Amino acid sequence: MKKKILLMISMCLIVLGLTACGADPTTVDYNGYSYDDLKNTCENTVLSLKDMTDEQKQMYLMLIGMSDVERENYLAYAASGATEAQIEEIMRQANLISHWEEAKEGIGEFVELGEFTVTKSGKTLTCEQKIVFEQRPLILTYVYNYHDMQVTDITIDQIQTLGEKMTNAGLNTLMGMGIVFAVLILISLIISCFKFLSYFENKAKGKQDTAPAVKETPAAPAPVVSAAPAQDDLELAAVIAAAIAASTGTSTEDFVVRSIKRRF
Repeated sequence: MKKKILLMISMCLIVLGLTACGADPTTVDYNGYSYDDLKNTCENTVLSLKDMTDEQKQMYLMLIGMSDVERENYLAYAASGATEAQIEEIMRQANLISHWEEAKEGIGEFVELGEFTVTKSGKTLTCEQKIVFEQRPLILTYVYNYHDMQVTDITIDQIQTLGEKMTNAGLNTLMGMGIVFAVLILISLIISCFKFLSYFENKAKGKQDTAPAVKETPAAPAPVVSAAPAQDDLELAAVIAAAIAASTGTSTEDFVVRSIKRRF
């Protein structure tokens, strides 16, 4: 049992020793580039930005403010015969100068170049050069594609203190939570409005149910032909019988008038 424990402890110490004994970055070959080559590239970039005159800066910054068509026309005239790669490098320099001017605003004068670090992660190689100013340091970052060592990005940013990072993180958290709660409140208000929709729907149905029914107009009764009074018929029969008797020389007792038909 003791041997197993000693073996496990020995393995852990070996692993820790291997992790602690990493290769010296100053002696590593970075796909044909040495540590000093990468460091000189970053240092020369900083020095060229620091020593650039205002006229040179304005010439590059003017390209940033142009539209695509204006920029193409200007480069076709000013950089006649330049290849596409050279024009791309000019625009990269213009963007770098723009970031440099924005980053160093309000941080005082340049003091010195600080620490330089190289980090390789998968297919990406990152070089960072610290630039010390009076009030706040900057960080220049070169990002390379490790397979062909082509520059994919160059940035210049201010180095924030731990308090500033925590403050920004807190503000971002509060903003995210505020947006989430605002959306939840909006959804709850929309759901609470559903009862009013059902209320108006039921109210509309109630109006339809209570609408007055259309009364059917009763058909006009058929005209009733009133029969002649019985007394008038008797008198008329007596007159006719007397007229018949007078014309025939007979008596009304010799015949009987049974019916009378009116002719019009």
